[in-house]
Amino acid sequence: MNSRRAAAFVVARWIATHGHLSEMLPDGPDRAFVQDLAYTTVRRFRALRSVLGKLLTKWPKGEMEALLLVGGAQILYMPDVPDFAAVNETVMAAKCCPNKSIAKVVNGVLRNLIRRREEFESYLKSAPLAERESFPNGIVNRWIERYGETDAEKLCKWHNQPSETWLAYRPGAPEPFVRLERGKKVSDVEGYAEGAFVVQDPATAGSIELLDVRPGMKVLDFCAAPGGKSIQCAWRLGDPGNGARLVSQEVNPARRRRLVENLKRVGLDWVEAVAKVGDGELFDRVLADVPCSNTGVLRRRPDARWNWTKEHLAELVKLQSEIFVKAAAHVAPGGIIVYSTCSNEPEENEGQIESFLAANHCFEEVRRMVSVPFESGWDGAFACALRRK
Repeated sequence: MNSRRAAAFVVARWIATHGHLSEMLPDGPDRAFVQDLAYTTVRRFRALRSVLGKLLTKWPKGEMEALLLVGGAQILYMPDVPDFAAVNETVMAAKCCPNKSIAKVVNGVLRNLIRRREEFESYLKSAPLAERESFPNGIVNRWIERYGETDAEKLCKWHNQPSETWLAYRPGAPEPFVRLERGKKVSDVEGYAEGAFVVQDPATAGSIELLDVRPGMKVLDFCAAPGGKSIQCAWRLGDPGNGARLVSQEVNPARRRRLVENLKRVGLDWVEAVAKVGDGELFDRVLADVPCSNTGVLRRRPDARWNWTKEHLAELVKLQSEIFVKAAAHVAPGGIIVYSTCSNEPEENEGQIESFLAANHCFEEVRRMVSVPFESGWDGAFACALRRK
């Protein structure tokens, strides 16, 4: 299948469902390009609609909408793709549509976009930050209030970059984190079959460092899938024969299957992957890496920005609080719980710690670590360690 048509299928499906983009990508030799094109289109969705809307008397739906967005993304935001290839390949994809008039419209609109490119680029430069960088107003207004206009723009630009893939290696490796060469498959990296590494951004190192797992401890990963943090905990626990125990809880069956597969790949069959940890079981260390708004990883989850609402954030905060309390019930006296997210929103981070400590006087804060992308150069993340007295 034409790679532009494959990307348009993904974009059309995303527009219809607003589901997880990563789960819609097809396998095939062009997967990397299809992913890049689909992700770029969704990242720049608002700006593309704004510009392309000026070239149309009526905004289309279905295949035509997706093809125009995909074509526009190549012309405006993918400089490595020549204009002639962007137009010709997208028109070829349009010719496969049952409605034969779609190809004519796509050809005309994209060629007109190229002719008027400078005009539209000038328009976007003068547009408000949220429209210019293609984000919902709600998120950008929060960032401007918190960081100021300049740093809010830095954050927007960070999340509009293609994400890098980092490999986290076992303790003792020459480099704890290594950036994967762009275009190279993870499975082609030396040591993959032997489980020498997991895919993990350096920002996640904070929660693992704060957890301070040592050989012989009993550890609970309360929200474990896909398993990257569980694996790093297991590496630090060492030989299970020394009394160490690691329980990785995941309530979602599909995500638990993925967790089990990842543990098996790295040879950690001794880790207990369960749907629910036993009531009353206590652990030396508990990790509560809770579901969040993903505002720290929007460059990896370009679809997540469009699912953000104040109402959804409030629902997440309530869920996080409930998980936090349940996870803390499994901390043994003198033990540590680490609460972590891949968000930079205060309600999900500092606010949760403040509320928890106010209601649970038997815990005290040990230390916290925060990663803000335009400062750290990594994903956004938050982690805080609390000790049960």
